[in-house]
Amino acid sequence: MLKQDTTEVLRDCEASLIPSGVKVTLCKGSLVVITQALGNAYTVHVNGNLARVAGIDGDALGMVILAEPDIDPQSTLEEQVWAILRNCFDPEIPVNIVDLGLIYECHILSEEAEQDVIIKMTLTAPACGMGPVLVADIEQRIRSLSGVRAVKIDLVFDPPWDRNMMSDVAKLQLGML
Repeated sequence: MLKQDTTEVLRDCEASLIPSGVKVTLCKGSLVVITQALGNAYTVHVNGNLARVAGIDGDALGMVILAEPDIDPQSTLEEQVWAILRNCFDPEIPVNIVDLGLIYECHILSEEAEQDVIIKMTLTAPACGMGPVLVADIEQRIRSLSGVRAVKIDLVFDPPWDRNMMSDVAKLQLGML
């Protein structure tokens, strides 16, 4: 979480409204409050709405450009995938999607030198418009790993997510323990 001071947008940049996922442009000179800087993205409060700004556009907010997390290339592909998943955050909740309990399964299928990654996951709310944004972000990050041929993410809602699926770390972060 960040100190919530008003910041002026330094250049036009794209953002996604939360929770709808609708793309908008934050115009130079707009005033925003940065509420979260996690998982290679910023969450800002602008004109009564929350919006997600890609980390690469951090300079437009007067912040650093957030880079992808360092992934140990010596680790197994499965370890690399889990490291990426632990660096993906719900834009409204400052907890990674693994500790939030959104990842139900992760399988690596090998076929010669290349591998397929299959993930079964859910969202905290079935109607969340940020679901496709989050899924696309995860897919793009995993595809960038060496040796990955394909990524398939199945978004499921059975069983439905509830607070009991969160890790104790997440519950502690959110003051629920």
